[in-house]
Amino acid sequence: MYCFQPKCKISASRKLSLKILLLTRATEDLEAEKTANEEQVRYLREKLPPLQLSGLNIDDLQKVCKEIHEKIHVVLKNYRDINKLKLKVQDLGGKFKKPALRKVRVSADEMLKALFGSKTKGSMDLRANLKSVKKEDIKQEKVGDWRKNVEAMSGMQGRKKMFDAAGGAQ
Repeated sequence: MYCFQPKCKISASRKLSLKILLLTRATEDLEAEKTANEEQVRYLREKLPPLQLSGLNIDDLQKVCKEIHEKIHVVLKNYRDINKLKLKVQDLGGKFKKPALRKVRVSADEMLKALFGSKTKGSMDLRANLKSVKKEDIKQEKVGDWRKNVEAMSGMQGRKKMFDAAGGAQ
């Protein structure tokens, strides 16, 4: 059974140059890591004197272990606090910027194809489905002094006038 793999579009010389770049980058990273480790060891030798455990009884060894445990606990707590503060700084810094949106001109047919796929039948003219609206002249009654209007419309006579004006008594 043959397994066909698509041929790679990168030339052999390009592959070789990429491999060389990766190897040089890896060696640089290894050297940087070695120097960092050497600096850490040197720093720890300066700050922490070697332990004198010979000649100590069990109680003294337990005290030394408790002191070392407390120091490690403090260091780990500081490390966690530093990481939390770094995360807060990144969040406050607004590292992620909202990209500027571009205007895209899309016809109604293209939009329907994007939404529904090829299910749409032909082209739809959306404007043909809109209702036509006729503008009617709206008659506005001129209202004079509001006090006179209220007095004229008060009582049963005013209600009868409103009913007649609305076309109720035909």
